[in-house]
Amino acid sequence: MKLKHLVSDFTGTLSVGGKLLPGVKERLNKLSELLEVHVLTSDTFGKAKAELKDVHCQTHILKGDYHDIQKEEYVLNLGASSVIAFGNGNNDRKLLRIARVGIAVTEGEGCSIDTMMSADIHVAGIKNGLDLLLHPKRFKATLRY
Repeated sequence: MKLKHLVSDFTGTLSVGGKLLPGVKERLNKLSELLEVHVLTSDTFGKAKAELKDVHCQTHILKGDYHDIQKEEYVLNLGASSVIAFGNGNNDRKLLRIARVGIAVTEGEGCSIDTMMSADIHVAGIKNGLDLLLHPKRFKATLRY
């Protein structure tokens, strides 16, 4: 599997209450040496850009309506077969479904059932999900048939 992009939601996935979770910045910066990191967010709390200022990523604040479709189109434009995606909200379900690997994340704000059902993997916390990529044998063991 050849991945080029890590695409993640922010609110409820990388953050709780708009605050980036401890340990996420370091993991994303390490992963940015291997993959292009993109954060797509509805920015519910209006803090994403400030919270991500020290993270090596492209931050895209979604506008208007249909954020689920905007996220899906973004991944299609990158080339969905080269994307690993993380999300938790209902507006992440299409993102996780079309990515090469979709990972549903449960943090303090929960995870939509539709999003969980659209994912290839479910993790209890974003740090566990990012660690799958930092420790490829864990990732391989999870997806092995």
